[in-house]
Amino acid sequence: MSNFKNIFKFKRGDVYLVEEHQVQGHEQKKTRPWVLVGATPMNSGRGTAIAVPLSTRAKEIPGLSIKVYLNNTMVCAIIDQLRALDKKRFIHFEGVLSAHEMNLIDDGLRQVLALS
Repeated sequence: MSNFKNIFKFKRGDVYLVEEHQVQGHEQKKTRPWVLVGATPMNSGRGTAIAVPLSTRAKEIPGLSIKVYLNNTMVCAIIDQLRALDKKRFIHFEGVLSAHEMNLIDDGLRQVLALS
């Protein structure tokens, strides 16, 4: 997608369907939603965006995955799979997580990254 910067806003809390390919080891090879967790200016200004994947199959594990709702469906944000994704992988805007859900994800990120 050559004009992705014109289509998507890349705001923190936005959820996008992302195509994952050329993965290794235990990484998942599929298309799934990811929520942007990086600061909006950084996500919108760089060629990558920092995000965590969302899964309908994962179970909530305190500190590693957090239950959130995307379009009235419960999913788990897999906090320990945080990564920078090239914006060319972004396919479709899926929705926005609430401020409360982003606060839960922030708490999980602080635990995973050992931040106080």
